[in-house]
Amino acid sequence: MKDSSVSENVFIGVAWPYANGPLHMGHIAGCYLGADVFARYNRMRGRRVLMVSGSDSHGTPITVRADQEGITPEDVLNRFHPQFVETWNKLGISFDLFTTTHTDNHQAVVQDIFLDLLQKGYIYEANMLLAYCLQCTRFLPDRYVEGTCPHCQNEKARGDQCDLCGRTLDPQELVHPLCTLCSGTPEFRESQHFFLKLSAFQDDLLDWMEHQPHWRTNVLNSSRSFLQSGLKDRAITRDLNWGVPIPMEGYEDKRIYVWFEAVIGYLSAAIEWAGQSDDSSAWLDFWKDKNTKSYYFIGKDNIPFHSIIWPAIIMAYGHDLNLPYDVPANEFLSLESRKFSTSQNWALWVPDYLEYYDPDPLRYMLTMNMPETGDSDFSWAEFIRRNNDELVSTYGNLVNRILSFTYRNFDGLVPEPNDLHESDLGLLKTSEDVLASVLETLEAVKIRQSLNQIFSLAQETNRYLDAKAPWKEIKTDKASAGTTLWVGINILNRLKIMLTPFLPFTSQKLHEFLGFQGDVSSEPWPDDWSTTLVSGGTPLASPTPLYSKLDVDVGIPGESALERG
Repeated sequence: MKDSSVSENVFIGVAWPYANGPLHMGHIAGCYLGADVFARYNRMRGRRVLMVSGSDSHGTPITVRADQEGITPEDVLNRFHPQFVETWNKLGISFDLFTTTHTDNHQAVVQDIFLDLLQKGYIYEANMLLAYCLQCTRFLPDRYVEGTCPHCQNEKARGDQCDLCGRTLDPQELVHPLCTLCSGTPEFRESQHFFLKLSAFQDDLLDWMEHQPHWRTNVLNSSRSFLQSGLKDRAITRDLNWGVPIPMEGYEDKRIYVWFEAVIGYLSAAIEWAGQSDDSSAWLDFWKDKNTKSYYFIGKDNIPFHSIIWPAIIMAYGHDLNLPYDVPANEFLSLESRKFSTSQNWALWVPDYLEYYDPDPLRYMLTMNMPETGDSDFSWAEFIRRNNDELVSTYGNLVNRILSFTYRNFDGLVPEPNDLHESDLGLLKTSEDVLASVLETLEAVKIRQSLNQIFSLAQETNRYLDAKAPWKEIKTDKASAGTTLWVGINILNRLKIMLTPFLPFTSQKLHEFLGFQGDVSSEPWPDDWSTTLVSGGTPLASPTPLYSKLDVDVGIPGESALERG
């Protein structure tokens, strides 16, 4: 297999979570875990990776929460952004930079793009109808209005989007709109705002999209449908006092709206990252080098913003910036058959989980259940089952019985192999085949399928070990038992490497059990296994269990975890 890793930059932008509440399992499964696995894999392949995201600081969910609690939006941001950072660290989400959209750098980049597009005629002024609440005496930004979706009749649709059918909306399209602050019925008044001329990019976007056959079917279908219905110019400012200021006199009571400025955060974050390094121009390698591939990990509700609106902004701005190479959007993960929702307090919160349990079992469960090709559901009972049956019994037990038996019977050293029999060679060949398959699926960003393939090797190794039975073999032929264990240890080392992007914490433990030093994430991901053999005589460390079995009656972590705000 040809090494495709040389001199290739990989930019990974991950959706910006609203800083209006703790992170829940739906967030992690939606985009953050898949992005981390992909980033870790590419780093091990020797590629230069830049993975960025940050707290979406100016979205109306933040101001809604601030209004509800009688505090400032900045107070809300300052409460939840540090929580996000702590969660990423504990869960092993390896951002190169996790920032916020509430920085001077981000403001400067957004304002520069705004003025550039205005000068080119891609931004213009026009009047629009906006919801105005007579009781609150204020204009209502999109998420301050709820009503019935005109397309699917969801009664909890918001003024910017319907979570049920995924359609983007304007507040005036809602049936029976209500103010979320006072439940009053708003009226619609004209207000002057700036619009992005999206319609100018209809043909260019369609042509560009036809050259993206590697995109997931759901992303292509959703994007094509959005385009084929005809692109409409969209307002990019609102009557607000929180957000990025419009860089022009006379607009002090308005702000650049979040859906326009948040996607620019991918560029501003790269610039901020470079500014913190020894080379302030390093961001150019990821944004102007045409050999760079840019991936945007998002949930399906964000598809049009990343497959249409952000590319349109890049096209309008020019400056030789790279367009997205791939937009691997996941479908939705539900909780007990109900959609995760921070605003409606229906979630299983990641900080609560991490207070009681290790990160890798959660990473495993959410990957095995990742909604890559369709919606999936999370249940606590299924988490317990997968932990006990698959991590503990299949993989953890495999590691423990090979290493414990070897450590006890071969003086803590890897045995020297003798002649390899057909079954030995067969298992080693299977590991080569699995590596080739996983290389292919990970390059195609098929995260769940890749983990399934790796675990098939663990299952096959268990069958090999049961058939060879070295605990019996050692009584009559210690050398033959040693060969079996040498094969098993080398398979464990291969599993360790392939599982590092998925299960970094327990892979590090196994790395050390096998007698290696340093960070397992620094291990190179090979094109084949010829350079990864663990030699006979290598000292082993005394192993301990990788995973703990959980009681089927164990409670959901945290106090009232499903309703914590």
